[in-house]
Amino acid sequence: MDEYIVGTLSAFLLGLVLLYVFRRRGVESVWKRDRESGTVGNGYEIRSEQMSGECRPDEGSDPDVIIVGAGVAGAALAHTLGKDGRRVRVIERDLSEQDRIVGELLQPGGYLKLIELGLEDCVENIGAQRVLGYALFKDGKNTKLSYPLENFHSDVAGRSFHNGRFVQKMREKAATHPNVQLEQGTVTSLLEENGTIKGVQYKTKDGQELKAYAPLTIVCDGCFSNLRRSLCDPKVDIPSCFVGLVLENCQLPYPNHGHVILADPSPVLFYPISDTEIRCLVDVPGQKLPSLASGKMAEYLKTVIAPQVPSELLNAFISAVDKGNIKTMPNRSMPAAPYPTKGALLMGDAFNMRHPLTGGGMTVALSDIVVLQNLLRPLRDLKDADSLCKYLESFYTLRKPVASTINTLAGALHKVFCASSDQARNEMRQACFDYLSLGGVCSRGPVALLSGLNPRPLSLVIHFFAVAMYGVGRLLVPFPSLSRLWMGVRLISGASSIIFPIIKAEGVRHMFFPATVPAYYRAPPAK
Repeated sequence: MDEYIVGTLSAFLLGLVLLYVFRRRGVESVWKRDRESGTVGNGYEIRSEQMSGECRPDEGSDPDVIIVGAGVAGAALAHTLGKDGRRVRVIERDLSEQDRIVGELLQPGGYLKLIELGLEDCVENIGAQRVLGYALFKDGKNTKLSYPLENFHSDVAGRSFHNGRFVQKMREKAATHPNVQLEQGTVTSLLEENGTIKGVQYKTKDGQELKAYAPLTIVCDGCFSNLRRSLCDPKVDIPSCFVGLVLENCQLPYPNHGHVILADPSPVLFYPISDTEIRCLVDVPGQKLPSLASGKMAEYLKTVIAPQVPSELLNAFISAVDKGNIKTMPNRSMPAAPYPTKGALLMGDAFNMRHPLTGGGMTVALSDIVVLQNLLRPLRDLKDADSLCKYLESFYTLRKPVASTINTLAGALHKVFCASSDQARNEMRQACFDYLSLGGVCSRGPVALLSGLNPRPLSLVIHFFAVAMYGVGRLLVPFPSLSRLWMGVRLISGASSIIFPIIKAEGVRHMFFPATVPAYYRAPPAK
């Protein structure tokens, strides 16, 4: 009976949501700038080659594609295009193994994309751990949320690992293709002729300034991209920072599961990255962190966070703080807002970021590569810049089901999981924990969305408002009162204020009705 009531109320509320959406005009502003004037971005990182008088090399020696950056997106893309017979040149700032505190958890949906790209062996022999779901902790209570993997091959699960080891394996895999060239260098600018990107200018490791040319340049230079302003309208938000630690020689309460503690003021994550190491990520709201040098960070971790850590991990947590190997990383969020640019494309975190709380970034990047691979396969060559640019506009629509689901969920969950001085927001937080603890469709549905196994934005909206309605039900049982009724109204209002701005930034039409976008049906240029 309770499920029937929740379902009925959810459907009613969904109708209101869609009515609200359709009455909002002009919510999408993806193509914000007039590109027909020949101006690319703001000109900040584009160099015109029109008057340089430079002698170009024979076009036959140029690659088909230049990829800027060889992180997860760049390395996977290089392998994919190289496997399809494209001549690829990859220019990466630093080809040595990196030590990062994010990009360590690959959801099952991302692992399926890894298989589709032929890269599944890149998680072998790097100490990667199988991840079968999540454990959620709040106020001394906990619940286990398993991935819905019953209909998949037994090898399909999440994977967690050292990011640097994973990236190095993908770079090695890409380099096995004779037509893929990896080179260390720092790209300083894009080269433009008459509104078309012709290649890049870069500085080699020994300081030499060089230029490289290709019909298509794909920028994958990560979250710190210095080239994105030329190709999109970046609106980067930094809602919080991660403080990273490595816990050694301890056991998680639930083996092979990620652990999310709904702590005060914001979530704390634990997941294995090797046989003997567990990554801890402490989310700290805002951009101002306690000082590492003065010891205030260690004091914050010991006095504020440690009392909320599960007892099985507490000693290892304190030991990790005392060792002092503490790393920090700002958590960036940026909706995809590209300019269709002849001769160039953005990919990965240079193009679209979401809060890393749900570990969905690599799933989005790998899914984008599958979409791009399928678009490029019918093309013999990429030299018709005008036709190629128009054709590749479909990429931004075709990627939306996966990307918008994961982006919206990441942003919404971070806001819901953070403690607040607003009692209505805290009621939503408690309702989320209790809703997921119900099991059945109430846990399987959200976990399928989080894992990338069910990339359906509409399903996400239904579950999100089902949580809100469940929270209202909690307030009105056993006896409603005016104050509780008002709290319920505030809870629904707060939930709407969380998710509607994210949906608006993602683009309502592209997110829910991509088939109505003309680019969705765009055919390849004539051969």
